[in-house]
Amino acid sequence: MKNNPIKIASLGIQHVLAMYAGAVVVPLIVGGAIGLTSEQLTYLVSIDILMCGIATFLQVWKNKYFGIGLPVVLGCTFTAVGPMISIGTEYGVSAIYGAILVSGLFVLLIAGVFGKLIRFFPPVVTGSVVTIIGITLIPAAMNNMAGGEGSADFGAMSNIALAFGTLGFIIFLYRFFDGFVRSIAILIGLVAGTIVAAFMGKIDFSSVAEASWFHMPAPFYFGMPTFEVTPIITMILVSLVGLVEATGVYFALSDIYKEKLTGKDMSRGYRAEGIAIILGGLFNSFPYTTYSQNVGLIQLSGIKSRNVIFTAAGMLVVLGLMPKIGALTTVIPSAVLGGAMIAMFGMVMAYGIKMLGKVDFSKQENLLIIACSVGMGMGVTTVPGLFAEFPSSLQILTSNGIVAGSITAIALNILFNVIPKKKSKVSPVLPQQQNAS
Repeated sequence: MKNNPIKIASLGIQHVLAMYAGAVVVPLIVGGAIGLTSEQLTYLVSIDILMCGIATFLQVWKNKYFGIGLPVVLGCTFTAVGPMISIGTEYGVSAIYGAILVSGLFVLLIAGVFGKLIRFFPPVVTGSVVTIIGITLIPAAMNNMAGGEGSADFGAMSNIALAFGTLGFIIFLYRFFDGFVRSIAILIGLVAGTIVAAFMGKIDFSSVAEASWFHMPAPFYFGMPTFEVTPIITMILVSLVGLVEATGVYFALSDIYKEKLTGKDMSRGYRAEGIAIILGGLFNSFPYTTYSQNVGLIQLSGIKSRNVIFTAAGMLVVLGLMPKIGALTTVIPSAVLGGAMIAMFGMVMAYGIKMLGKVDFSKQENLLIIACSVGMGMGVTTVPGLFAEFPSSLQILTSNGIVAGSITAIALNILFNVIPKKKSKVSPVLPQQQNAS
């Protein structure tokens, strides 16, 4: 493997393709939802791809201070999509990056002790949070399927046909293919849907023509960050969920790699994620976490070389420096994107349910935690004015469904599963008493 650069490069391309759809769809969804121009959207896609490469490099490069040292690929966490859209819509794009910066700093500070804090985030908590996030994302997907909220042809049959055609093709790939094709089914679906849309006259390549071939990343491209309490709490919760997900990926890779992880290894991994999140805030991209789809690709190929991941990271950096490539993704019609979003966001929700599958449902307390947290999260999302009369200091915790649901799950888990229960004092029954009775 070390002496075969062609094989290393081909495997690196596979890893790029496996995560590419996730890397580009997140900025397209968030940027579209908060009203960015095509030029800004091109920058957002390009800088996201670039930062995916840098974040991956930071995690694979094991040193004294950071880096798990395992063949892991980092990308934007989908659990951040809904919160970022909510923050951007209510507080503006600058508040998104202020919250990302603080959450990254928070992760960096707690990296050494997170292993001890993880008991506050068992599957009953993380599964509930991810399920809430997945459910709240579905309306955005449905709006895109119709052509994008506010579009002149919203709900047109051509948009519906494109959306369901894209979704149907993705399902077809999952049904009749496996292995690598299945791992890039979303990407293939987006490409196929866009080609069909081009024949329907729904593609405008002007943004590609106007984009430059090369650019340098600019710190605070969207302006100086602003710091609002509710967005900061939201992004900290998202980052904590991301760390829990990353922990699972670390252990999965260590098992594949036959390498036992120590507490220091885990801290270095968390620290690398914190640095990646901070860089995302500085260069106006996104919070980053480990991508599990690339773990599946490692299992599929049987190739565990770090050189392959370093190569993939280098490819992502090069692609991120070329806005012309990023601009190509911005021509994807909203309807095509919406069809893929149903599958992708549905998978976020399904992953939350999968996490809940590890919960002991024989305990009524766990059922109550899930019921109250998901109910609270969805309730605040669908009826945002519920706590409008509360003091502003309390509305920090109640104005956002994800925050409200997450805090409910954490608090109830502490109440039922962390605080030790007092054992009831029952007088022992002596044998002669049993006989007498």
